[in-house]
Parts: sequence; C-alpha cells; structure tokens
Amino acid sequence: MIVIKNGLIKTMAGEDIENGQIIIEEGKIKSVGKNLKIPEDAQVIDASGLMVTPGFIDGHCHIGMWEEGIGFEGEDGNEDTEPITPQLRAIDAINPMDQGFQDAIEGGVTTAVTGPGSANVIGGTFLAMKTHGRRVDDMVIKNPVAMKIAFGENPKRVYDEQHKSPVTRMAIAALLRETLFEAKQYKEDLDASKDDPDKKPDFDMKLEALLPVMRKEIPLKAHAHRADDIFTALRIAKEFDLDITLDHCTEGHLIVEELKEASKPCLIGPTFGSRTKYELKNKSFETPRVLHEAGIKFAIITDSNVIPIQHIPMCAGMAVKAGLPEEEAWKAITINPAEIAGISDRVGSVETGKDADIAIFKGNPLLDVDYETVMTLIDGKVVYRNDKVALQ
Repeated sequence: MIVIKNGLIKTMAGEDIENGQIIIEEGKIKSVGKNLKIPEDAQVIDASGLMVTPGFIDGHCHIGMWEEGIGFEGEDGNEDTEPITPQLRAIDAINPMDQGFQDAIEGGVTTAVTGPGSANVIGGTFLAMKTHGRRVDDMVIKNPVAMKIAFGENPKRVYDEQHKSPVTRMAIAALLRETLFEAKQYKEDLDASKDDPDKKPDFDMKLEALLPVMRKEIPLKAHAHRADDIFTALRIAKEFDLDITLDHCTEGHLIVEELKEASKPCLIGPTFGSRTKYELKNKSFETPRVLHEAGIKFAIITDSNVIPIQHIPMCAGMAVKAGLPEEEAWKAITINPAEIAGISDRVGSVETGKDADIAIFKGNPLLDVDYETVMTLIDGKVVYRNDKVALQ
C-alpha cells in the first residue's frame, strides 16, 4: 500500500484538494481526500509543496512505431504499399523498449493512444496503452480504440510518388466510400446469415477489421488538417452513420460554427514547431480556446514523434498563453482524451477505483518553464523517480 500525502491534488473530477491524501492499494486508487486515516504499514510519499496530478494522456501519437534515432529499421507506422489497410494493428508494431517510452514517464505521461500514420486512406487500428512495461500485450488499456483514416496531403503525396491512386482528394474520398460500402454489405450479409447460413459471405480480413467501426463500437480516427478535409471526413461519417474523431483539426478555429453543429470530438496538434507543409499554414495555439468557447470537446496532442511526447504539458501551456483557461488545458491532456478514447473508467482523473496512474511535479508543468517531474506512478508502482529533487 502507498499513501501520497500533503500535496496539491488536481483530481480532474471536481475541486483541487490542498494538503490531500491518496491511498493506493493493488494498483488502484482506494481513496482520495483530506484527513484520511493512513494505514500504519503504508509506504508514505510526502508531497509537501508539490503538485499531484493524474498521469498525462496523449490522445494521438505514434510512440513505439517510429523508434527514436534508428531510421528505417524502426519505422513501422506506415505500410505505404497499398492505400486500404484496415487489417493492420498497432499492437503488432509497437516496441515498448523504445526510448520514447522512457521519455514519456519522465514527463509524467502514463497513457498513450498510439497507432498507424497517415500514408494510407485507411491505415489500421489504434490502441490505448500504458507507457511502462516490456510486453505491449500487458500494457494495453483498450484495443482497438479507433480506426485510422487520412485525408489531404499525406496520402496524395505517398501515392503520387508511386504513380497510382489516390493522387487527388476526390480519389481519397472515393476509395474510402467504396471500402465502407463493402464493409456495410459485409456486415449486413453476416447479420442475415444468422437466420440463413447460405448468406454468410466469404471471410475477408479487411472487411472483418472494419466491423467494429460499422457496429459503432469504435470511431473512425480522421487525420484532417484543412477545413475542406475536415468537412469531407464529417460528410462521409454522416453518410454511413459512423462515429468519428477529428484529429489534428488544424483549421478548426476557422470553421468553429460547423464543428459545433457536428458535435464531434477534436484532437488538436501538433501545433508547436514549424509549418512544414501547406496544410499547416493556419495552425495556431488559439484553436483550443476557440473550440472551448464554442463548447466543443477537445484534447491537445503531440503527434509524437512530431513533438516529443514528454512535451505535452508545454503544448497545453502554450494554449493557456493563447487564452485557454488553465483548467481547460489540464482537462485537454487528462480527462478529455480519456473520455474521447473510451477509457475514462480507468484513467484521466484521480478518483476512487481508477488505476493509480499519478504524476508528482515540482512547479506547475503547464505554466513553469523550470518545473520538474518528481515521480511517476503507473498502476500504483513507482516507474520514475527524479533523484535531483528530494522529497520531504
């Protein structure tokens, strides 16, 4: 049993708790509050003068799929040999021993939603996982969590270089529609075969992989930067009555009224860094504020390795600088991405019964340039301890 005491607890489930306590047992938060009775046999962590928060969650990244400092040998996120690959699964490509995972826990990031890149129109499934472990199977929170699709420059560029379709936005949309029509028919035939076995279709691995999407068990995860690509993603999701998240949403601040009407979650980023392509010309740290003021649920992401995953609080802090209320910035890297990914029953806040994924900081990681991660816990185990900062 572990007890964290005397810190400022940002629960993300109501009010902050000054000088509070968190009691952890068997990897779960047993209780949280003030003036709790501390068991005599507990390991006590005195967080006096420190901030205690839920571990950060990156709602869209590629950690473990583009390994740090390796090049081609560690590039396993884009199977850019054909544009329709829903059968691909992130779990089969992630190397949990990549340096990026150590960077994550040193930055207080305890959960990553990671998966394929955006070379393909349909890229395969994302999963949600903890950021510490040796075997990815043991780190999974939810798999699959979403099906990656992509619009705009990336699939255009990849397949133009190969002199094959799609090389236009029309072809990207057409290929996606064609595959979704096939998946819809495949599902209908499977449903009909329960009463008439003769109607059972031949097994198709690609269409089988899309069944959770067609059944609305997981959403489409749409890579879309530009406003017109965002609208195309929404149009197609509506045509097939599918759930969808709008990932990157770089020009979301330019179409906020339409996004409010659509009422779909947005995952914003990577905003820090240069405008490396035309689609990014309107990127702005003001986007989170604009979406917040419109009442749109959003998360802030790094798209790691584009931005190193440990810098997710910096990205949230830059949004605060651009006018986003600080509490909303905290939500954007904790409870909001948990809710969007469908894992808020386990992570995203400091609440009784949830996984004990907790970060302890000296200073405010969103506002203070010189903050330090003091300690990170995942499933109630200390996975990182900063020896430069002494606990009282």
